[in-house]
Amino acid sequence: MLDLAWMAVLSYLIGSLSGALILGYVRGIDIRNQGSGNAGGTNALRTVGWLFALMVVVIDIGKGALAAALVYLIPPVLSDPLPSTSVASVCAFCAVAGHVWPAYFGFRGGKGAGTAVGAVAVIAPWCILPMLLVWLATLLGTGFVGLATVLAALSLVPSMLLFGPQPLPLALTVLAISLAALLVFTHRSNVSRLLQGNENRFEKARVFKRKNKSS
Repeated sequence: MLDLAWMAVLSYLIGSLSGALILGYVRGIDIRNQGSGNAGGTNALRTVGWLFALMVVVIDIGKGALAAALVYLIPPVLSDPLPSTSVASVCAFCAVAGHVWPAYFGFRGGKGAGTAVGAVAVIAPWCILPMLLVWLATLLGTGFVGLATVLAALSLVPSMLLFGPQPLPLALTVLAISLAALLVFTHRSNVSRLLQGNENRFEKARVFKRKNKSS
């Protein structure tokens, strides 16, 4: 259990390394004071530009992948009886929590989607394609990034259960439900704006609508 504890703390600290806030500090800006106030890739794209946003996304995905892979990269200090899948799942969730509530930035970070994708890519790579398809279909059909992310997060649970190894380790089921719930929670403002009809929309992303209009 001690191995699990120090790896979980380390994963949280890795997750607290917010790409948007670190790169923003280098450029002399705090992205939390711009646009939607979210320290994530979408707000970075809207307020700073695509190159900055790309670097943010790479960092956020990378730290999620690193945290999830800790148990495979670093040998345990003690003889911990827990399965590596269980340890990796806890580390993955802690990294996403670190992104949302970063220790280095006043516990005010992003919404965790990029970090979650990086972690899932390491622990359950079979979930990535279904999640990506749900995200793309929703974005291209509606233009709502927040809605696309929420639906992709919710799709993690059936993807994990349907396409994973059988029997599926309990840790992966718990991880899928926990990440989906956390991402829905962090996107609650998006859901609220959607219900009120004033959510920001990427009109250029609405390929389906544009095709229908042109036909």
